[in-house]
Amino acid sequence: MDQAEELARIAAARYGHLATVRPDGGPHIVVVTFAMIDGTVVTAIDEKPKTTLRLQRLVNLETNPAVSFLVDHYDDDWTRLWWVRIDGTAAIHHADGPRSRAIAALAAKYHRYHAEPPLGPVIAITADRISSWAYSE
Repeated sequence: MDQAEELARIAAARYGHLATVRPDGGPHIVVVTFAMIDGTVVTAIDEKPKTTLRLQRLVNLETNPAVSFLVDHYDDDWTRLWWVRIDGTAAIHHADGPRSRAIAALAAKYHRYHAEPPLGPVIAITADRISSWAYSE
């Protein structure tokens, strides 16, 4: 698939998988809601119940900004299978500007965020590489 189709599939997905690297070098992956702004993936720390506000993904990014972000589609009809992965660099935004724009994009995509905007920081992922796979006969 070409890059336009890859970006369209990412933008249309309802959730993605964010992989970061722990300070000890181990992998860490979480499911996140997200939006896209001009080819950048943005996700926010929201108010869903959490055991701590010092989330592992934020700790990881402070140590190593390298990430992978994956969206995929599964179907029992395997001719409909596909995935798209972004390998890139993430930045954490606490202040307005990029954060405000990201919150607006998330609120436009998710009704819940329109009613209750995320109060935590925003993670913005810039792609270094996009790869994908789709079933083909």
